[in-house]
Amino acid sequence: MNRNLRHLFLLSVSLLSAASCASLSQRPTKPARSPAGSASIAFPLLSGEFDNHEQVWQSSSDVTVRPPHVRVIARPLNGDGWYSWNTELVDAKPPLAASIALKRTVATDGSVIWTPYRAMSAMAPTDKEFDSKQWTAIDACALRGTMSADSLKVSADPAACATVAPGVGPSAALLPLSIEQTGELLRVRLYADQARGSDAIEQTRRVRFFGGWVAINGAGPKATAESRDWHMSRDMKLGSEGSSVAILWRDGKPSGYTLTLERITYREGNIPVLKLSINDERGSTIAYAWANPEATRIGINLGWVQVGLEQSSHE
Repeated sequence: MNRNLRHLFLLSVSLLSAASCASLSQRPTKPARSPAGSASIAFPLLSGEFDNHEQVWQSSSDVTVRPPHVRVIARPLNGDGWYSWNTELVDAKPPLAASIALKRTVATDGSVIWTPYRAMSAMAPTDKEFDSKQWTAIDACALRGTMSADSLKVSADPAACATVAPGVGPSAALLPLSIEQTGELLRVRLYADQARGSDAIEQTRRVRFFGGWVAINGAGPKATAESRDWHMSRDMKLGSEGSSVAILWRDGKPSGYTLTLERITYREGNIPVLKLSINDERGSTIAYAWANPEATRIGINLGWVQVGLEQSSHE
């Protein structure tokens, strides 16, 4: 291996060797409790990207109860209690996504009210150019409950919301009927979840983003120690909830291999891990490494392909 590559790899990751990937079977299980000490990590309310990848992964062996793959992106818009709320059904065909605004107010009894607003035009911005005058309230679907500095639990009246849903249109399916956040976990019940039963809910987790590098030898798994045909990419970006990216040759063409980063919980020992996988062109995992879920660095070295990732400080 090139000396510079070795030096960079040792500096940027805590290596977890993964020469074999047959020791653990991916059977569904309930998520393990957060490790001791994780409660001290501060997670802002309704801020970031959330994904229920692990919930979908766990249910893969039972299609009768498989939840939809949901991604929620929530951001505070200004200091007046306005938030953007974007929901996407990742695997839906045709694609289904909806954007609303949420307005936070406090009732006279001290309870918190989150009122959803829909845009009056498709051009209404949900960034720093946000203008509340371009949005109209969906009062019948307002969510009420409690809120503290680090937790939120609110819900709407489904019957009342049903009276206005037809006027909202197809995007009403993605209106939140309940929102509960504790730390990095965001549990959401959508209007469409009523069809799956009274307990149906999406268990999403805040995505952490990692950046780093990958080096792959042009000879692939047959590369020898003398080979100098290294193809380097220094702009790898993956999210912690099931993100996958292709490993490219230096000319930008796919090598046939991909990287996947995901938070999952194995049945054996009920241990949650952050897992980095290398997959072949058929999508089969050929090797993986794992670390504790809070790890900020992770990497893998198979000789012919090497990866180093570190959590980004700007998400």
